[in-house]
Amino acid sequence: MTEDANFPDQSEFLSLSNVNVARGERVVLHDINLIIRTGEHVAILGPNGCGKSSLIFTMTCQLYPVFLPGMQVRIFGRDRWDLTQLRRHFGVVSSGLHGAELPGERTAVTTGLDAVIAGFFSASTLWPNLHVTDEMRELAAEALERMEATHLAYQLVGEMSAGEKRRILIARALVHRPRQLLLDEPSNALDLAAQRELRETLRRLAAEGTGLVLVTHHLSDILPEIKRVILMRAGRVVGDGPREQLLTAPRLTELFNTPVHIGCDEEWLHSW
Repeated sequence: MTEDANFPDQSEFLSLSNVNVARGERVVLHDINLIIRTGEHVAILGPNGCGKSSLIFTMTCQLYPVFLPGMQVRIFGRDRWDLTQLRRHFGVVSSGLHGAELPGERTAVTTGLDAVIAGFFSASTLWPNLHVTDEMRELAAEALERMEATHLAYQLVGEMSAGEKRRILIARALVHRPRQLLLDEPSNALDLAAQRELRETLRRLAAEGTGLVLVTHHLSDILPEIKRVILMRAGRVVGDGPREQLLTAPRLTELFNTPVHIGCDEEWLHSW
């Protein structure tokens, strides 16, 4: 991606200072202070309900912080964005495979290629009023190729396996050539073979220079390329540092409030 004068600080994807976030009447994130560099690979780990997804929604401006003195949210160096413009610079892959997670699945005529192209418009499918350019089609084909999913271009999304749908989801997120990819529980609903394919795909994207922010509660989702881990519990960041220091049995036993044992298979960790 070419340099853009609209980015005053291209070295930082995210900077949060004294951030508290409420959903309804309940505060779900407390005093979050966090910096993630553009292109950095980070895992956010914690039990269900700890605030991981709320943190992703804050990064994507789907949730807004409570205004308090000293609070600041900066994304790619700016504290104000037109959301349509901002979402061209990062991709989001959510945990589900239905409804809003994969727009167009309910439309029988939607192919994999159409679902990816529709990502330019944040649309459910390619409605007749949308103007699709040759460049959009080329970028969508490129995204499918990056995902090794060109064979899915003309297959109906509703007929795809869970792993194939996940490839389309990631290709849709990559269609703008984003600087950063946010993945919220990406291995959910995938069988063992599809999980392996997903992890190989994410390793390839990491090697190509796409920054990854991976939200998970599964230790086996954390790629070897991810060297930094953020631990969350009860809406707070309770650890932030090198994986070697944080991914230990004592730290994870405390985090999940249950005995955790860790094994290692070459570069991968697993827990039970």
